[in-house]
Amino acid sequence: MIVGIGSDLCDIRRIEAVLERHGGRFMQRIFTPNEIKKAEGRYGQTRIGAYAKRWAAKEACAKALGTGFSDQVFYQDIEVVNLPSGQPSLKLTNGALQRLDELVQDGYTPNLLLTMTDEHPYAFAQVMIELLPNKE
Repeated sequence: MIVGIGSDLCDIRRIEAVLERHGGRFMQRIFTPNEIKKAEGRYGQTRIGAYAKRWAAKEACAKALGTGFSDQVFYQDIEVVNLPSGQPSLKLTNGALQRLDELVQDGYTPNLLLTMTDEHPYAFAQVMIELLPNKE
């Protein structure tokens, strides 16, 4: 059963302007070290697009959690990771994980679904939180 859904559309040019203006300070506040490493391994618009997609994914996840960035849910608590297959996924910690735990009902396990894309000048992400029945 789906217990949360969120989406976000981000203007890549806005992220680019913030990165040019605030650079490392912005990156350290919003992105995890792994996300920064992943984005910095790319060049030009691909690099900026990587940051913009992750920004959109964090925003979409906060919406799916039903909190936005409040109730102890912070940007650093939501990390975009890749499964071994390359599929994007989310790793939640701290307040975001606590909020996810509040959504989970007995007998169910949460599954976070993430899709991201970018086409200059926009980046888009959608997150769905579903609960899967535990196998006996």
